[in-house]
Amino acid sequence: MINLSVNINKIATIRNARGGNKPNLVEAAIFIQAFGAQGITIHPRPDERHIKYQDVYNLKPVVYTEFNIEGNPAHKSFIDLVLEIKPTQVTLVPDTNEVLTSNAGWDTVKHLDFLKEVIQTFKEKNIRTSIFLDPNINFVKSAKKTGADRIELYTESYASAFEKGNKQAIKPYLEVANLANEIGLEINAGHDLSLKNIGYFIETIPFIKEVSIGHALISEALYLGLNETIKQYLAVLK
Repeated sequence: MINLSVNINKIATIRNARGGNKPNLVEAAIFIQAFGAQGITIHPRPDERHIKYQDVYNLKPVVYTEFNIEGNPAHKSFIDLVLEIKPTQVTLVPDTNEVLTSNAGWDTVKHLDFLKEVIQTFKEKNIRTSIFLDPNINFVKSAKKTGADRIELYTESYASAFEKGNKQAIKPYLEVANLANEIGLEINAGHDLSLKNIGYFIETIPFIKEVSIGHALISEALYLGLNETIKQYLAVLK
């Protein structure tokens, strides 16, 4: 079975819109795990637009499934946070404060030395490392050289094309997934995956270890309810 990690950034966004603590992020994480999700994903940014750094400390004691922290290691505060919390996995994402959401993967050729150094730091603390990547063969080859355990395929272009009826957009993902599998890189996937498009993606690419889903899942939960939405994802992922 492919693991489902629920990104709870969107829940934090709703909370922050009014201040206070409703919805309660810790309570949401507890329920999400009780409903069957195998992981919790968060992406704290320096401007704390959704996940606040204090949220990370509050969540640590209650996340008994996989704890996945995403972020840009260009910020020392992010590195220090991950080393202190020691999550199951850290996913390295090259986002900047100016972007609304993550919109590109790493150029692992250009940033090879930097990524090798950062990944070694995390692996010394036994933290699994994953690199956020576009479906590019050269970037996958270079990702292997960094010492990373996994890559996370940035699936926005697939999701956008699938919505327009273009299933051929999955071809570059299958190509890089085959390569990653051959060279010993495990594969995660995420960004704009939904109940509508995830089935075809995982049927075509059988090597996926984990999907990280936030915006679509929380949006679908507005209509289906959180418990039912997670159940439907788990049914597809089986």
